[in-house]
Amino acid sequence: MAARQIVIGIDSSTQATKALAVDVATGEVLGEGRAPHTVRGTGGARESDPEQWWQALCTAVAATGHADRAAAVSVAGQQHGLVALDAAGVAVHPALLWNDTRSAPEAAALVRELGREEWARRVGSVPGASFTVSKWAWLRAQGLTSGVAAVRLPHEYLTERLTGQVVAEPSDASGTGWWGPGGYDAEILELVGLPVELLPPSAEAPGSGAPNAKSPAIYAGATLQGSASQLPEPLMAEGVLVAAGAGDNAAAALGLGLMPGQAVVSLGTSGTAYALTRGRPADPTGVVAGFAAADGVHWLPLACTLNCTLAVDRLAALLGRDREAVEPGGSAVVLPFLDGERTPDLPYASGLLHGLRHETTGGQLLQAGYDGAAYALLTALDQVLAAGAEPESDAPLLLIGGGAKGRAWQQTVLRLSGRPVQLPTATELVALGAAAQAAALLTGEAPAAVARRWQTSAGPVLDPVPRDKAALDRIGATLAAAGGLLGV
Repeated sequence: MAARQIVIGIDSSTQATKALAVDVATGEVLGEGRAPHTVRGTGGARESDPEQWWQALCTAVAATGHADRAAAVSVAGQQHGLVALDAAGVAVHPALLWNDTRSAPEAAALVRELGREEWARRVGSVPGASFTVSKWAWLRAQGLTSGVAAVRLPHEYLTERLTGQVVAEPSDASGTGWWGPGGYDAEILELVGLPVELLPPSAEAPGSGAPNAKSPAIYAGATLQGSASQLPEPLMAEGVLVAAGAGDNAAAALGLGLMPGQAVVSLGTSGTAYALTRGRPADPTGVVAGFAAADGVHWLPLACTLNCTLAVDRLAALLGRDREAVEPGGSAVVLPFLDGERTPDLPYASGLLHGLRHETTGGQLLQAGYDGAAYALLTALDQVLAAGAEPESDAPLLLIGGGAKGRAWQQTVLRLSGRPVQLPTATELVALGAAAQAAALLTGEAPAAVARRWQTSAGPVLDPVPRDKAALDRIGATLAAAGGLLGV
């Protein structure tokens, strides 16, 4: 009997690194590992030590129990983060995470400089505080860029530690604000004072040809040993193939084997809504980001909200209730913008409670928190679909992420979307997408085809219910009237 081929997919997220050891032939998860990250910062600051990411990667991969048998590996990572390194590859400043909003003034200044239409035309997105270009501008304004010899995104940093080489993989590069279909935008880099020599070589944009096993969209290199990477020798052999990796949402799309016509809502610390398109989106409102997909063929228009499960869990804690202890009814509206907000673009916002009455219960307040978070996300999805995605009329909404396991989240999305909802049973889809990309190096298949062969999107479908228009109108009216209370 032929020996089993094993790959490892890694998800380096905001809070932790997760690793899956996966059977290439069947998609069976053979082992899992996890190690936490520390996120520091108050106010708008959110920072992490990249060296901790590397140690967490080594710990999580070892915990799968199959590291020494892996034939290929891939790292997907949180998008937009900025890792500034010195000539020795050591971070000169803690990495700025995607949800660090201190660069909101720099983002606004950059938008004024070029205009929304021009940003959308050139890089597919209008930068906000989340984008890497704004973060670099902030670092520069703070005088923190001296001694920087390399600028990396989180997954690029980890892939380079594994292989000693790096390439700007399109799905992640397209979230920087300085990369477009032609590669790096020289004028934008000059605008923010970032020498192109500090960045990885630029890969090709989607649509430039079907990727193969050695294309930059898929292949990064092979693992090193010794001082080049500090990879613990018992952990993984030298010469293991390493895929190019991806941004986290693009990896999740790979992990689902996503096809055009399917729409996804992901419920995590942040919320995201996305779909595949053939054409490159360019939304001048800034709601929809024109990211590249990780399959090397499509684009992945995506909208993101900062406040999702974490905000609702915080509200539950304040109320002293279990997160599932919701109750129907009431007139309260909660806009849970506890960390500012990205969609809608309210970086200085705080949470807002409106419509409180004597008869309002704690469970109704908690449900209002769910409704407010889901409203922002589903409104964003409508704009994603308007940006060029063409969903099949009867295709269920794919609901993924940690929140998708909760009945309260499921029922809220059903009630406010009016659509059937499918709940894929596969978990850790970002790591699974990375595993599919690694497997493609061995089989020659397209990574999404690997995931479809593994049937990763299979799961129960919840029948649609009538859309709760009264709740949607109530939330929309409150948001429209809030104005200065939200820091607009």
